[in-house]
Amino acid sequence: MSDAEKAVAVLDRLYGLILSRKGGDPEISHTAKLFARGRAKIAQKVGEEAVETALAAAALNDRDEVVAESADLLFHLLVLWADIGVTPTEVWAELRRREGRSGVDEKKSRTP
Repeated sequence: MSDAEKAVAVLDRLYGLILSRKGGDPEISHTAKLFARGRAKIAQKVGEEAVETALAAAALNDRDEVVAESADLLFHLLVLWADIGVTPTEVWAELRRREGRSGVDEKKSRTP
């Protein structure tokens, strides 16, 4: 298994674990607490983690902090997907659909 396949497998397993926490006890599960707080709070956490990742890269230039914040960002993004009902498979399919296309061409193809 390639490193990329291993990474996808880790994200897929994490997504499954996140789904298993949906409806769980917020007193014992951080993930269940996020679900209990609602989608707006989950989306806010995604934004916060994205900013923290960007700041770690730009302001701090701290590689280890970028790795840590990126992990937080991916976790919270997966929680958001689970809350909305988006599966990683759908996202991987969209990335495959875009593969080999320039970003400029892909953006031009979007409906305004």
